[in-house]
Amino acid sequence: MKTDIFENEFARFWIDGSILFFIYKDNVSINLAAAECIVANRIQFQNNIAYPVFCDARGIVSMDKPARDYLAQSGSFLTLAVGLLVNEQVSVMVSYFYLKINKPIVPTRLFTDQLAAIVFVTNYI
Repeated sequence: MKTDIFENEFARFWIDGSILFFIYKDNVSINLAAAECIVANRIQFQNNIAYPVFCDARGIVSMDKPARDYLAQSGSFLTLAVGLLVNEQVSVMVSYFYLKINKPIVPTRLFTDQLAAIVFVTNYI
């Protein structure tokens, strides 16, 4: 059951069926300040409850290294697993760097199919 939706300048997110759905807006660039804002908003929205996260990262056009480092570590707080949906070559490359170089501390996988990403995170409910 869908609950309230939170939205900031970078993304919108909501909880549905014990999964946090996190959708980046189109054409966003993420730097460290943006990453800190995104994580703070998400943690407040979650009210100290951990969730598996479906993250549609297709709207991200760039992300700097400090933002990737921050999201891989602090961005994993209150997440049980993350399924990242990507489809464009740039998103795949940015996400690959995020996974292989920054090494998130929770199970995280890349997907080009939305249903497969949701099935993956469903295993962590």
